[in-house]
Amino acid sequence: MNNLDYGIIGNCQSAALISKYGSLDWCCLPNFDSYSVFAKILDENKGGSFEIIVSDNYKISQKYIHKTNILVTEFSDGNNIFECIDFMPRYKNDDGSYYSSPDIVRYIKLISGAPVFKVKYDPKLEYAMGETNHKINTDYIKSITNEDKYDTLYLYSDFDLEAILNSKEIKLKGHAYFLISYHEKILKQSLERCYLKLQRTRVYWMNWSENTTKYKFYNDQILRSALVLKLLSYEKSGAVLAAATTSLPETIGEVRNWDYRFCWIRDASMVIKVVSDLGHKRLAQRFLQFIIDIIPDKDEKIQIMYGINGERKLTEKTLDHLSGYQNSSPVRIGNAAYHQKQNDIYGVLMNVIYQQFVKFDCDLDNRESLWTISKNIVHIVNVNWEKPDKGIWEFRTEERHFTFSKLLCWVAVDRAIKIGELINKTTKNKRWIELRDSIYNDIYKNAWNEEIQAYTQSYGSSDLDASTLLMESYGFIEPDDPRFISTVHATEKELCNDGLMYRYKNKDDFGLPSSSFTICSFWFINSLYKIGQEEKAKKLFDQLLSYSNHLGLFSEDIDFKTKRLLGNFPQAYSHLALIETAVNFSGGVTKEEELMEKRH
Repeated sequence: MNNLDYGIIGNCQSAALISKYGSLDWCCLPNFDSYSVFAKILDENKGGSFEIIVSDNYKISQKYIHKTNILVTEFSDGNNIFECIDFMPRYKNDDGSYYSSPDIVRYIKLISGAPVFKVKYDPKLEYAMGETNHKINTDYIKSITNEDKYDTLYLYSDFDLEAILNSKEIKLKGHAYFLISYHEKILKQSLERCYLKLQRTRVYWMNWSENTTKYKFYNDQILRSALVLKLLSYEKSGAVLAAATTSLPETIGEVRNWDYRFCWIRDASMVIKVVSDLGHKRLAQRFLQFIIDIIPDKDEKIQIMYGINGERKLTEKTLDHLSGYQNSSPVRIGNAAYHQKQNDIYGVLMNVIYQQFVKFDCDLDNRESLWTISKNIVHIVNVNWEKPDKGIWEFRTEERHFTFSKLLCWVAVDRAIKIGELINKTTKNKRWIELRDSIYNDIYKNAWNEEIQAYTQSYGSSDLDASTLLMESYGFIEPDDPRFISTVHATEKELCNDGLMYRYKNKDDFGLPSSSFTICSFWFINSLYKIGQEEKAKKLFDQLLSYSNHLGLFSEDIDFKTKRLLGNFPQAYSHLALIETAVNFSGGVTKEEELMEKRH
């Protein structure tokens, strides 16, 4: 059973999750990281939802309108059919700005007959910490929390408001609408206005999709993943979120539950590299501006993660009144990992800055800021690369000399040297080249385990780690190098379980992981492809794609036994790795390039 059967809608300000039965079970307003207004996903009874209830003889199906983030849930008993079309408005205004108000529109479209349904409208504001009361006004239902922490939510509809609030039976006679808003509306709401928002939002997403590079193979999967990554970008600041949720557990009943509604420098940089490869220059530029804005001038204090508006302090708290997803407590908000030291972030960030210099001629102001950041990063790496850290997997206790962290320190210096060459600033090259060579030799000598014939998780260790599979894609080693081929085989033998990968198998702070980290399976498939095992890689890729939910979406983890999705959802990491792997299967050839080749 796949329990994360949700679709995501959003407008680059916030997002909502809607179950395959049309129940709105998660949304925070006005922003991604605000308090929740619906949180049934984190507590069946207390969390709050907005459900459409039909009798058992209705079949319910769900799909996205092609090339958009507009979700359609169809309810049909054969004769009586209607659709609930869910979206958060996003479109371009006449002045070039974007309209993306903190609203959810549920457009009810009558297809045939006279369908009958009830709604359960039950928002619980402020993470359901207090009581939410409802009041019917002339043209809206106002939901309000207890006085000490005042918050409100408005519902507009052309259905009878009392029938909505009391879950009375509604007979559908024509198209209709629900509009949930964080703000009281100034203009009168109507079906026509909602329809116009629907069409304008549809045009926005179709244009965005049209501007996405098209590939020879797996193009639909690449596009759906790209649309997810776009939804996880925060328009106001340029930040990119790791996922839209908090506390969805990596394993049911365990405590690996974290809040992912923040911007990790590593994840976001990887996302930006992928989306700029897909042709979305603006997204990349907005993120780079976010980086310029948060990094203190010539200061070395770069955190591994920030709030979506650049907040530095992300204090972690638990919400003990919520039972958690399928009773997997605790529910956490905030994330204590922001204190951690992870040396790999410098390389990931430098890699994306280098890509921007190569791909897009950054405007002068940007170039100078980015060059300052680049020099700053080399200085930080020089001071820190020989020190242990927490590593990519954020071990919360001991620090070690992790291979991946050392690799990314090498990447940081390598890319800085290349940027210097691009902009004719090579005065530092001699010192930087020596630093790069020192790090390279250190990894070559200390990360390699002669007995196991593989690069291992950390220096002097015999434990394997999926992150070493990235050594080739970062350019540290060639795909035909015997050391890389041998590392891929050793890692497969140790960490692969029926085509799914462990991150590592050595015990961490919480014991042995019992679910597969989705991105690692994509990394493994990619490395098989690179060492020439293309047929096996493709077979495993198709198998992995079949574990997505009904809409092609992935969370952070997959249960080894049941193949159900686990962890926060949808996960940027998983979708960016899907895109990279699928693009490799196309040999990097776009549909346009293929057409050009045929013509010649």
